[in-house]
Amino acid sequence: MGLDSQIVNMAKTARAASYKMAIVSQEAKNRALRLMAKALIGESRYLLSENRKDLAAAAAKKGYSKALLDRLSLNAGRIENMAKCLLETAALKDPVGEVLKSLKRPNGLTIKKVRTPIGVVGIIFEARPNVTSDCIGLCLKSGNAVILKGGREAIRSNTAIVKILKSVAQKAGVPADGIQLVSSTDHKAVDILLAQEKYIDLVIPRGGEQLIRLVVEKSRIPVIKHYKGICHVYVSDKADMAMARKICFNAKVQRPGVCNAMETMLVHQNAAKRFLPMMIDDFKKAGVEIRGCPLTRRVVKGIKAANAQDWDEEYLDLILSVKVVRDTNDAIEHINAHSSHHSDAIVTKDVREADSFLKRVDSACLFVNTSTRFSDGYQFGMGAEIGISTDKLHARGPMGLEELTTYKYLVYGKGQLRQ
Repeated sequence: MGLDSQIVNMAKTARAASYKMAIVSQEAKNRALRLMAKALIGESRYLLSENRKDLAAAAAKKGYSKALLDRLSLNAGRIENMAKCLLETAALKDPVGEVLKSLKRPNGLTIKKVRTPIGVVGIIFEARPNVTSDCIGLCLKSGNAVILKGGREAIRSNTAIVKILKSVAQKAGVPADGIQLVSSTDHKAVDILLAQEKYIDLVIPRGGEQLIRLVVEKSRIPVIKHYKGICHVYVSDKADMAMARKICFNAKVQRPGVCNAMETMLVHQNAAKRFLPMMIDDFKKAGVEIRGCPLTRRVVKGIKAANAQDWDEEYLDLILSVKVVRDTNDAIEHINAHSSHHSDAIVTKDVREADSFLKRVDSACLFVNTSTRFSDGYQFGMGAEIGISTDKLHARGPMGLEELTTYKYLVYGKGQLRQ
């Protein structure tokens, strides 16, 4: 079977399975998720073996960044977290069938607005094998069929995860064709998948900006996405400076290669001399390269100059742009001009200042006195996330179960006829 026929057939069978997925009972879905979590732990040796093959192939090719290799890597702790996400997803309220609104019309008609699965969701992603299990779990719980297309760098890991989870889910009563993986590493597979608007209802790309723009450009199917994670932390002159140091350090250093890591730190001019020397010293000890504005470089000597491009750069690395701003208005204007509208934070003890920041900054997730690293479906109590959206229609921010549903109207009558 040729690649075109293979993927078209996969999309057709996923569409057929989606009608069955939509009526799988809550009990069956939760049982499947618990068994899937147990299976991941039980098969951890096999998963790690397949993951080592992917890592070896990536190392042999060279040219892969440290951030990508980190995302690609599995270990016992990450497998445990994958299993934990499935268990937490099982424990969440099932959104399918929830009545969002109910009303009775003067003519006696009863109208209900009810949550329903989207149908078939295509996930196109790079590197991170944990995305495979997270997406399967969330799509299963929300009653959707899923077609996964991972990057070639993780093909062995993804195949192993899907093999384990699909087998267990089927034994628990979940339609086997509701979980699909595109096994081809041919780039044409993505093009063919994105043309299946007859069978696939939604596409969610997860990966670098280049991949996401490619998907948006080629897809005939609605796409939910974010292009970059240019996240800011603004340190006000009214901040607790010790708290600000910890928050900024966490936002940049804890895991720099992810989309919710801080890329630009803004500091009020009245706080610069108190805050920047200690903060930049912390960063330098952690191996962070600082690129500063002229005022930053006056306060702390020996810093590389930031250029205009730096304010729009997603480094995904231990590199940080630093800018001293006149006031909160200046900070907000800078963020709205340069942010990717993903996640931005303010550190301040002034409630009014925080409230102004929250109202005026146009980003999907905003934080007061905490790290942007919390911009994550798991951290938001969603069990896991299917992705993060900076779009404004249908879904925004971390996407969990509710964002994988749509709704339909159910209208009940007793023979009424429109006059």
